Amino acid sequence: MNALTPADLEFLQRPLHGFLTVAAGEPRPVWFEATAEGTIQLFTERESPKVRRVRRDPRASLVVAAPVGERERWVSAAGRVSVEPDGARELASRLADRYWDLGDPARAADIEAILKTELVRLVIHPETVRRYAY
Repeated sequence: MNALTPADLEFLQRPLHGFLTVAAGEPRPVWFEATAEGTIQLFTERESPKVRRVRRDPRASLVVAAPVGERERWVSAAGRVSVEPDGARELASRLADRYWDLGDPARAADIEAILKTELVRLVIHPETVRRYAY
């Protein structure tokens, strides 16, 4: 199956780290959001190496696995990536709230600093989806 299933989307709504790999790059842990439309989005600085690599070769994959202590499960999505100039700050705010306790003054300051940078959204349009659940 080459699309995210409802079970995949439910799994991907959890605050798990994904490992993003772009063409000619090394895997990097990232925050991400799976959308109801079946895409996966993340934010990054506009001038980051990820963006430069994606502009040269618009392919990427994201692998997300269940944490230790849970039954083995993972989802991998690979496909074309688009760089979107809009919505990155809103996405960063949503994800910070999902991954961090923003009641912590240090984390609140961290997201404020992130939101002051020039951000873009990377959107993965899955062409191949693989999964495993034990």
